[in-house]
Amino acid sequence: MYYAYKYRIDPTDTHRERLAWTVDTCRQVYNHFLYRLDQHEETPAMTTLRSELPDLKEWWTDLRDVYSRTLQVVVERLYDNLRGLSRLKEEGYRVGSLRWKPPREFQSFTYSQRGFKLDEKGGRAVLHLSKIGDVPIVLHREIPDDARLKQVTVKQEPTGEWFATFGVEVDREAPSKPGEPEKVVGIDVGILTFAHDTDGHAVGSLDLADERNRLDRERRKLSRKEHDSANWERKRRAVARRYADLKRKRRDFCTSFRRIMPASTTS
Repeated sequence: MYYAYKYRIDPTDTHRERLAWTVDTCRQVYNHFLYRLDQHEETPAMTTLRSELPDLKEWWTDLRDVYSRTLQVVVERLYDNLRGLSRLKEEGYRVGSLRWKPPREFQSFTYSQRGFKLDEKGGRAVLHLSKIGDVPIVLHREIPDDARLKQVTVKQEPTGEWFATFGVEVDREAPSKPGEPEKVVGIDVGILTFAHDTDGHAVGSLDLADERNRLDRERRKLSRKEHDSANWERKRRAVARRYADLKRKRRDFCTSFRRIMPASTTS
């Protein structure tokens, strides 16, 4: 089975600069190959465009400072997006064509199969990334010993924080389908409460009024800043942190709900 483990990384200022540069270079490579794709009357095979990377490095020398497999994944990402559009079109949706990625729409890069390693140095866990170095990582939970690390995606969130998501493969069978239950309890979304069940148990709604008020205040402050200025960027990240706070509290509440309701319905 395939799992994803997400961890926060704690890069130094040098690492942050290098990570941001790598993301932007991958974005430019994506846009370059999208342009090359548009030059063909018929869509070429992915291997055809990917084979242009070695020659591309001859005049675009900055690409030599990006891990080669990471650049190949950029081309694969382009074709994945192209297949996604094709599927939507087959399902009857009206879709346009792929567009160039501006900086805020391309915030990640991927190491696949090789070029990365989890290690420990100076008593602290680090994520070694080829061409970048050893980046401190917060392993808040252990990866199973029998797991195989297939890839890692490094991404900068809108809040400015950096995260690493590992694609992990484990030799485990999917859980078997449960049999016919002896007792069935219905759970429904309530009006005055968040949810209630057929046994009479209820869970109150989550009060996020204070968090929404803080978000509204930050958004009003953002609207008064000059777009793309340094103050605007700082305030944009403050708004993003408020959104992330709302998302986290909703997620934690739903997680608690899933833990509480089964226990209460079997009492």
